[in-house]
Amino acid sequence: MTNNLLINKIGENILQEKKIVSELNFLFNHFKNTNTPEEKRMIASQITVLKKPLQKIGQEVINSIEKISLFKPLRAGQKTRTSTPQIPLTSAPTKPLISKSTQNIRETYQKIPVSSPVISKKKDEKLKPSDLEKLTLKRMKKKEKKIVEKKEKKASTYTKISSKIFYNTATSLLDKGMFRKLKRYLIKSNMEFVPAAYVSRIFFTTLISVIASLFIVLFLLFFSISALPPFIVSVEESIGIRFLKIFWILFAIPISTFSFAYIYPSLEKKSIENKINRELPFAVIHMSSISGAMIEPSKIFSIIISTKEYPNLEKEFIKLQNEINIYGYDLVTALRNRSFNSPSRKLADVFNGLATTITSGGDLSGFFDKRSQTLLFEHKLEMEKQLKTSETLMDIYISLVIAAPMILMLMLMMMRISGLGVALSPPMISLVMILAVSIVNIFFLTFLHLKQPKN
Repeated sequence: MTNNLLINKIGENILQEKKIVSELNFLFNHFKNTNTPEEKRMIASQITVLKKPLQKIGQEVINSIEKISLFKPLRAGQKTRTSTPQIPLTSAPTKPLISKSTQNIRETYQKIPVSSPVISKKKDEKLKPSDLEKLTLKRMKKKEKKIVEKKEKKASTYTKISSKIFYNTATSLLDKGMFRKLKRYLIKSNMEFVPAAYVSRIFFTTLISVIASLFIVLFLLFFSISALPPFIVSVEESIGIRFLKIFWILFAIPISTFSFAYIYPSLEKKSIENKINRELPFAVIHMSSISGAMIEPSKIFSIIISTKEYPNLEKEFIKLQNEINIYGYDLVTALRNRSFNSPSRKLADVFNGLATTITSGGDLSGFFDKRSQTLLFEHKLEMEKQLKTSETLMDIYISLVIAAPMILMLMLMMMRISGLGVALSPPMISLVMILAVSIVNIFFLTFLHLKQPKN
């Protein structure tokens, strides 16, 4: 190998050594700060693994340096001096100790101005920066960019009003052990609410629905809604009989409002779980390829976050990083905490399995590889199940929205002609059919949204 190839090889080996040394430095610092013996044992094993390639590369550098020849070989026919020339003792002028070649090189360097820039002969010609100067200016501009701090989110006016009225009541009920499931769903659904504040919103919304139901009942006591113009007509029957017909509204609207507000976090948690389960198989495959590079386990989640390819998993991984970097937990404890508060059962299993693998000193790449195969198989089964469910829903939808309204309309028309049962006018029959079809469509859209959430 020539000297140039050997020097290039030495440069590549030194770069590899720098990377390994920086990784060892990080591992040593992490070893000093951690307190758990399991994690210390894991870090010590990684340090031992990294020492071997460092020694190997160092030996290659030494061998390459020994092979480099700093002397130019003699050409053919050139004679070597066997005897040392004697210096005459006469008073002849002494020769300069610096050779002519060295003196020529020094004179050449003296001609080049050091402090002054190279000026073009043409004064009007503008100086163009070199590629290196452009790259330096680009890096300086990046450093000068100001870091934009995110504004702190404040509570809405609605939340502030509800907290002023019901916060103490909600806190006392939560201290007594009520709304436990609601607290768990609030944490798992990533809703930005304190449990007491959300319970206050439920009570305040229910209070508004009670007031609204009172106004509706008072309105319906004296007026009724008709399908024919004028659409609002006065009631001819007595107030007592009319109240018996509509009093259920006083209970139906508040109960429905309270129930929906109570179960909404669970619906949100279910939607997030479905989205995470869709991204999880492919994210675990990505993590398997990253773990094969012997990288520190907590760095795997940082790399996944930086890709921006898994928006729903990104939130969970950011929470995991916050528990390590802000709260000061070790990786195993942070994984246990996130598995307990994770909205997805499959993601919780991945966190628990990863914590067990790290504690036992297992192979992370093998763990991610096996888990990705299992998750991908379950994902395929889930897609086939959803496809069959969609086919069944399509058949039910056709039966309810197309066939059932026609049959119901014929029955109502026959009842009107024969005088049996409730006799409805044609506009009222049309209104009933429109409302029935609208309710069925809303039900199916809601069901499909919950079963097949969009990423």
